[in-house]
Amino acid sequence: MIDLISITPQALFGQLLLGLINGSFYALLSLGLAIIFGLLNIINFTHGAQYMLGAFVAWMLLDKFGVNYWAALVIAPVVVGVTGVIIERLLISRLYHLDHLYGLLLTFGLALIIQGLLRNEYGVSGLPYAIPAQLSGGQNLGFMFLPNYRGWVIVASLAVCLATWFVIEKTQLGAYLRAATENPTLVGAFGVNVPRMITLTYGFGIGLAAFAGVLAAPIYSVNPNMGADLIIVVFAVVVVGGMGSILGAIVTGFGLGLIEGLTKVFYPEASSVVVFVIMAIVLLVKPAGLFGRTA
Repeated sequence: MIDLISITPQALFGQLLLGLINGSFYALLSLGLAIIFGLLNIINFTHGAQYMLGAFVAWMLLDKFGVNYWAALVIAPVVVGVTGVIIERLLISRLYHLDHLYGLLLTFGLALIIQGLLRNEYGVSGLPYAIPAQLSGGQNLGFMFLPNYRGWVIVASLAVCLATWFVIEKTQLGAYLRAATENPTLVGAFGVNVPRMITLTYGFGIGLAAFAGVLAAPIYSVNPNMGADLIIVVFAVVVVGGMGSILGAIVTGFGLGLIEGLTKVFYPEASSVVVFVIMAIVLLVKPAGLFGRTA
C-alpha cells in the first residue's frame, strides 16, 4: 500500500498535470474518432497513424523547410487532413454500405502500411522537436512548477475540443452533418452536396488527430510507433464516452487522463490498466457508454 503521508503536494499535482496532458491527447484523438464514427459510421483504425503523421509533418517542415512550430500547427493538420480526404474518396467511400468489420480491417491495414514505411525510413529511436522559444520555461505556482508548454497543450486542446463541439451541436452546419447521417437523401434535396460534406468531415476528423500530433511532438520524441502506443487507450476512451458522442469524447478524454494520473500516485501498478478496467465496468452497467444513446 502507498503511504499517503509520504505523498507530497508536488508529486500529487505533478501527476495531475501529466494526467491532464494525457487527457488532452485522449480528448483530441477520441473526438476525431467520435466524429468519424458518429457521422460516417466508420471505425477508423488509422487514427493513431495519422496522429503520428501530424508529428512527422511538423518535424519535416522544420527540418527540411525551416517552417516553425506555429505555422506547422496549421499546415500539418491541413496536409494530413488532405491525405485523409484522398483515402476516404479512393477507399473508404466504397465501404459505407458494408459491415463495420470491412472498414476496420481496411483502416487497420492502412495504419500498418503507414507505420511500416516511416519505420523503414527513420527507424524507431525518435526524432527531437524543440519547444518553441515563446513557450520555453515555466511558472512557479508555489505548490508545483508548471512548464509553459504543458499549460499551452492543455489550453489549446480544450479550446479546439469545445469549438468543435459548438460547431457540430449548435450551428446550422452541424445540423446538416447530423441530419445527413440519418437521412442523406432528404438533406441532398435541400441542395447540400452530401458526399462532399462526408469527405470533408472525414478530413476534419483526421486533421484533429494531426493537430494532436503537432502538440505532442515537443513533448514526446517523433517516432513511427507513437500512434500505435496510444490508439488502443483512445478507443477505450471512445467506448467509455459512447461511440459517436462528441461531448462524451471530450469529457471522458480529460476525465480518464486525470484518473490515470491519480492512479500513478496512489496505486502505480494499476496505472496502465485503469482505463480498461473502467471501460469494462461501464460496458457492464451502460453498454452504450456514459454519453451514448441506446439504439
